[in-house]
Amino acid sequence: MTQTQPDERTKAPADEAPQRTKGPAEETAQRTEATLQRADETLQRTRTFSWTDPAQQAAAIGTLSGLDLLQAMSRGDVPPPPVINMLGAGALTASEGSVTIELDPQEFHYNPLGTVHGGVIATLLDTAAACSVHSTLPPGTGYTSLDLNVKFLRPVTLSSGHLTCTGTVLQRGRRTALAEARLTDAQGKLTAHATSTCLLFDLP
Repeated sequence: MTQTQPDERTKAPADEAPQRTKGPAEETAQRTEATLQRADETLQRTRTFSWTDPAQQAAAIGTLSGLDLLQAMSRGDVPPPPVINMLGAGALTASEGSVTIELDPQEFHYNPLGTVHGGVIATLLDTAAACSVHSTLPPGTGYTSLDLNVKFLRPVTLSSGHLTCTGTVLQRGRRTALAEARLTDAQGKLTAHATSTCLLFDLP
């Protein structure tokens, strides 16, 4: 009797495990990982900035009025606070009771959704409002924000163009001051608004 031998082409090795089919979730995760890796390799940006010892500005607060100090910053005679350098803000102009800070939105301001982070906008509004209060103070008087109420009205992106943030004092008493700040884009559209209360105190 002739015996039939099994076809060697169809016989799988005993130690070879069956191939597992990847599920949709696993395939999506692998594609996402590959995309992020490519982005990290080809789209990486870097940024550097410098600042001056903030003690220099702090010392000037005791000898200059708020308006004189802010105008000295505007002229470049006194360095701006480090937060201005961190934001990449541009020109600062000051008159009594009003301060304007300019900013061009950049990629390093962005949140994961591709718009300028609300924290950047809030910082700009807070700075303009508080500095407007500072512009009314005599030498030796300090201030600190008690609150900040922000309304985000429009998303801000690179296409928003040059931003202008103007802080204005609404009321100033002996111990507190109320100010507002308005952020507008290159077309003059209001993108965010804030109000802030500041506590005033004598510096030691």
